[in-house]
Amino acid sequence: MATYKIDQSHSEVTFKVKHLMIASASGKFTEYEATLKSNKEDFSDAVVTFEGYAASITTGNEQRDTHLRSDDFFNAEKYPKITFKSTRLKKISDEDYKLYGDLTIRDITKPIELKVTYNGTIVDPWGNTRLGFEIEGKVNRHEYGLKWNAVTETGGFVVGADVKIHANVELVKQEVAVEQHA
Repeated sequence: MATYKIDQSHSEVTFKVKHLMIASASGKFTEYEATLKSNKEDFSDAVVTFEGYAASITTGNEQRDTHLRSDDFFNAEKYPKITFKSTRLKKISDEDYKLYGDLTIRDITKPIELKVTYNGTIVDPWGNTRLGFEIEGKVNRHEYGLKWNAVTETGGFVVGADVKIHANVELVKQEVAVEQHA
């Protein structure tokens, strides 16, 4: 079975949520791990796992980041990891897939569906096999206990319920160590 691990220096895991219902606030994880394991060259049997560290969420605004890490949202101290484990990868075409799996936030696990675009495989100048994927999806944050909100003077909400997930990932094939017997 081939195992691929994410190359964080050439990947990003981001999210967007409506702010005041007129614009979007964006953020990203700065610490995360992801693995893809597959026996098949078309990845149709792939198992994908992801762990994002809630304390690493950044939006470029320290006050907002501190609020996101608090119990109003992720409670990074009590629930340090946001995890995903695939249950199935369905090939739609040579480039398009649907990835099904379980997303866990604050110890609440719900099934989600993600759109995946396969961008290709290449051997880099150092002999490493690399895969490229783009992943998109949407979740309702309320379903995971991220319920904080405030109402504006006009009756709208400060933070939208739907969170758009977007990831550009580059994965590197891990070489299997061969045991030598004397």
